Amino acid sequence: MVHQTTPLAAAPAPDAAPNDPAGDRRQQRRDALGPERARFRELLGQVGSGERTSTGLSREEAQEAVALMLDGSVEDAQLGAFLIAHRIRRPSAAELAGMLDAYRSLGPVLRTPGRRALCFGVPYDGRSRTAPLLPLLALCLASADQPVVLHGGDPMPVKYGVTLAELFAALGIRWQGLDLEALQQRLNRHGLALTHQPSHFAAAERLVRIRELIGKRPPLATLELLWTPHQGERLLVSGFVHRPTEGLAWEAARLAGESDLLTVKGLEGSTDLPSSRVVISARMRGEEVERILLRPEEHGLRVEEQPWISLVAWREAAQAALRGEGPLLPALLWNLGAYLWFAGLQTTLPEALEQARMLLGSGAGERLRRELAS
Repeated sequence: MVHQTTPLAAAPAPDAAPNDPAGDRRQQRRDALGPERARFRELLGQVGSGERTSTGLSREEAQEAVALMLDGSVEDAQLGAFLIAHRIRRPSAAELAGMLDAYRSLGPVLRTPGRRALCFGVPYDGRSRTAPLLPLLALCLASADQPVVLHGGDPMPVKYGVTLAELFAALGIRWQGLDLEALQQRLNRHGLALTHQPSHFAAAERLVRIRELIGKRPPLATLELLWTPHQGERLLVSGFVHRPTEGLAWEAARLAGESDLLTVKGLEGSTDLPSSRVVISARMRGEEVERILLRPEEHGLRVEEQPWISLVAWREAAQAALRGEGPLLPALLWNLGAYLWFAGLQTTLPEALEQARMLLGSGAGERLRRELAS
C-alpha cells in the first residue's frame, strides 16, 4: 500500500502575525499615543525597568528624553514616572551629559565675548539655614571687572528656601520680567546677569509642577548645578553636598566639554564657602583633578556662619557688608578673596584677600548695587 503525504504549510512570518489580536491592540494603542509619547515611553522603559533589567540611556537618548520633556509633547504622568524612576536608579555621567546637551540647545544663552566669565550653579530650592553670600559676592566680583553669570528660579521643592532672585530683589535689583536682550545688555555694561527660569526658560519651568507633585529632588536638580546659560570661555563653579555627586559632576562635565570646573562643598549645597570649617573643593582642568583645601583660620577669618532669619534681616546685614561692616563682612571677605584667587585675578590667596579688603573698603560692590537698582 502506498501512503501519500501532504506537505506541511509554511508557518506565517512573525511580522505578519495574522492571528495575534493582542499584538494588533498594542500597535493600535501605540499609534494612539502619537510618535513623541510613544518614543518617550520607550525611553522611560529603559530607566524604569528595575535594578537588574534597566539599561539606562545613552547620551543621545538622554538628550532626546529631556528635549521631549521640554517641548511639551509628553504627558504629565510620563514626566512624573520618568523623574522618579531616574531618581531611584540615579543618572549616569553619560545621561547627565546628554541632559546638559538638551539644556544648552534649548535654554537661554548669554555671552561675554573676549572676557572669561565666572558661572555659578547652586540648588534651585534655595537656602533656609544659613545667610546667603552669593548675591553680594557677585556684585563685588563684577565691580572688579570679573563677569558673573547666575541662574535660578522661583521658590521650588523640596526645600522652598529663599532664592537668588528674591535676595537680589531685596537689594533693589530685579531680574524677573527682563527680556534676554536686556539681560545681555546688563551683562555687557555691568558684568553681572541672572537668568530667571520663569522669565527666561519657560520650557524648563513647566517641569516645576511635576516636581511639586512627586515631592522628591529629581536628577534635574543635579543638572541645574552643572548647567549655565553662558556660552564661551568660563570657570564653572558647582556646589555639592555628597562626595559621589562631586565625582559624578567631574565625569559628566568632562564628557560635556567643560574645560575648567570648580566643585565646592558649600553651605547647604551652594557655592558659598564655609568660614567655620575647612573648605573642601576641587579644580578639574581637562583630565586632571586637583583637590583644594582652604582653612579660614590660617588667614584670621574663621567665624561661625550667620543664621538665616528673614529677608528683612538679611537685607540689612547684606547692605552693611557691602559698605564694609556688619556681621556678614568676615564671611564675605573670605569668599571674595577665595574667588578672586580661583578666577586668576591674583596669583596667591593672601594677595586676593588683600584685594578683597580694598574692594569692600571702597564700597565698589555697593556702588554697583545702586547702579543696578536704579
